Amino acid sequence: MSIAALGECMLELQGQAFGNLRQTFGGDTLNTAVYLSRCGGTDLRVHYATALGDDSLSTGLLDRWAAEGIQTGLVQRLVGRVPGLYLIELDAGGERRFHYWRGQAAARSYFDTAATALEEQADALDALYLSGISLAILPQAGRERVLALMTRMRARGAVVAFDNNFRPRLWDSAADARYWYGRAFAASTIALITADDHQALHAMPDLDTAVTAAQALPVAEIAIKRGALPARVGLNGEWQDVATEAVPRVVDTTAAGDSFAAGYLSRRLRGLPPAEAAAFGNRLAARVIQHPGALIPREAMQDLIGA
Repeated sequence: MSIAALGECMLELQGQAFGNLRQTFGGDTLNTAVYLSRCGGTDLRVHYATALGDDSLSTGLLDRWAAEGIQTGLVQRLVGRVPGLYLIELDAGGERRFHYWRGQAAARSYFDTAATALEEQADALDALYLSGISLAILPQAGRERVLALMTRMRARGAVVAFDNNFRPRLWDSAADARYWYGRAFAASTIALITADDHQALHAMPDLDTAVTAAQALPVAEIAIKRGALPARVGLNGEWQDVATEAVPRVVDTTAAGDSFAAGYLSRRLRGLPPAEAAAFGNRLAARVIQHPGALIPREAMQDLIGA
C-alpha cells in the first residue's frame, strides 16, 4: 500500500531568539509522513510530494527523509530556490509561537510545471494526505490542480485525507480559506479536524459549537481532535469518543495534531476501525508532546515503530 503526503517542509530552529538554537526540519504534512513511515509497518510506502531548491540544505533534507524511509521520487528540485525557515519559541507550558521566513520557498512553486510527478503517478497511489497549509501556500492555479487530483483519486476509490490545519496569516482572508476548505472537504474521504482551528476558521463562539459544526461536514469519515479532551470519530454518522492519554509533563505541543493524523491513518489504512485508529493516534501524540521539536528521536518511540 502507498500514500503520498503533499506540502512543505522547512528548516526548523528551536530555542529563544538571540539565544542557543537547535537546527532541524519540519512541516505539518512532512511530520505526518515521517511518523507514518515509522509506524506504518513494512507494507506501507510513504511518499512526500514537494519542491526544494538545488542547494545543499535541500539535499540535506532529501537525505534525512530517505533515512526515515520516505520515498522522494515525487520531489521536484528547482534551480536557484531554497527551503523555507521557521523559528519555534516555547512558553513554560510548552505552547508554541512561530516566526516564519517562507515567502520565496520552493514548495510554493510545485505546480508551476505542466505536470508534476505526483499527478503523473497518482494512479499508482492508494491514498493522498494534505492539509489546509498545503493549499494555502499554493497560488490559485495550483490549488485547482490539487482539487482536481483529489477528485480524481476519490473517484477511483483511493483514500483522500484532508487535515484542516488553519494558519490565518497564509490566507488573504478567512472567507477565502473557507471557500477552498469547503471544496477540499467535498473531495475528501477522511476529514481530520483540529477543533480550535475549525472554530477560528468560522469565527465560532466556543469549541462545542465548532465540534458540532465539524460533525456536519460532508465527509463520510471524520476525526476531531479536541486537545486534552477525547477525540471524537465518526464513520457514516456513527460517533465515538476516544480518550486521550495523560502525560506527566507537556514539553512541546508542536506536531501533536500531525502525529495524531499519522497514527490514525496508519491504522485506518490497515483496515482497523476508527476508534482503534484514534486510540493509536492519541498514544503517538502523547509521546510526541513530551519531547521538543516536531520530530522526536526514534529511540523515544521505539515501542511504537512498526507496532
